[in-house]
Amino acid sequence: MSTQHQTPDGRADAIGGTGRGALEGVRIADFSRVLAGPYATMLLADLGADVIKVERPGSGDDTRAWHPPTGHDGTSTYFLGVNRNKKSVVLDLATRAGRARAHALVADCDVLVENFRPGTMARLGLGHQDLLARHPRLVYCSISGFGSGAGATIPGYDLLVQAVGGLMSVTGTADGEPVKAGVALVDVITGLHASLGILAALRHRDATGQGQLVEVNLLGSLLSAMVNQASAYAVAGVVPGRLGNAHPSIAPYETFPTADRPIALAVGNDKQFAALAETLGEPGLADDDRFRTNTDRVAHRTELRETLIRLLSTGGADHWSTVLLAAGVPAGPVNGLDEAFAFAERLGLPGIVDVPAPATGAAAGRPARQVAHPVALSATPARYLLPPPLLGQHTEEILDGFDGFDSRDGHGGFDGLDGHDGHASV
Repeated sequence: MSTQHQTPDGRADAIGGTGRGALEGVRIADFSRVLAGPYATMLLADLGADVIKVERPGSGDDTRAWHPPTGHDGTSTYFLGVNRNKKSVVLDLATRAGRARAHALVADCDVLVENFRPGTMARLGLGHQDLLARHPRLVYCSISGFGSGAGATIPGYDLLVQAVGGLMSVTGTADGEPVKAGVALVDVITGLHASLGILAALRHRDATGQGQLVEVNLLGSLLSAMVNQASAYAVAGVVPGRLGNAHPSIAPYETFPTADRPIALAVGNDKQFAALAETLGEPGLADDDRFRTNTDRVAHRTELRETLIRLLSTGGADHWSTVLLAAGVPAGPVNGLDEAFAFAERLGLPGIVDVPAPATGAAAGRPARQVAHPVALSATPARYLLPPPLLGQHTEEILDGFDGFDSRDGHGGFDGLDGHDGHASV
């Protein structure tokens, strides 16, 4: 079992503990796959929820086959990254028996999460109207690409949403082509919104006894996450473009070359700019009419950038990061992911945790290295109790108690539920 750790000031960090989780007693039937849904349910599982991952026979979650890279036992690292603290059951929803077992599972759960194409679960008799009528306390979370209305037939893949949702239009250099984010950022944002919606609905149920439908879609999540760029359009009609690593409203707030590798400067106010100028050996820059205020610096960003490149060329990124941070200027090198984890470790922040392997069973001796849960709770920290499950590892444990169930029965496929019906992506 993981053990709870304390920071020097007595706060619990996110290494994990063996005590009661904040969401203990909440049971989730997770019919989602790929990223948005599984990310949401993993975060909830870390906080104590009992998550039952429902997978198709034979292949399971699509990401089980997305490799390389793989873990030591050949399991996709993509799958491993979003499925810890869950139990896997196999159900064939194409069969009457499989759907009956799904109904029995849901009847024993507080939350259902799914990200099939809108209408798919309803055709299987597992739609929100049917299930909420039977189980009025159920929180039913449906994740889609473009909502359940006119956009219901549009496949919800992260790259597609980044393109049509405007993110790529502001990502990349001004004279280059639009560029996607380096991870499936829209899926991650949507998963966060889904977990927020689920928690709000559970809070409402605690107060009223009434469950409800929670709907989250990738496009709406992205438009919300565009924050200042979206607000510029909504309020002022400004359609932003690509500025590379520069910021439309702040300068200097971008990356600059140094003697060895790039450095990021995030100068958010005039005091920080004055400290930057002083540290770089040209304090007069802060009194230059072109650079005196942030508005001035944004208007003359090209001249400012040329000046800073000249000054920064005399040292390396690590040197400048050290002296600038000491002067109160937000600065840091552009790290690789290995350096990023090492940086977190130097700061005493949980980066990578080891989930203990079961002592017995099919997954015995199969530990998993995982990225730590990002939320630190002082009384109920995240826990890392189960490594990502083998396909169907817990089918008998979970479903054999249901009347008339034989775990050896029904191992076909999900009828019509192939990868094109999903709304999470790479």
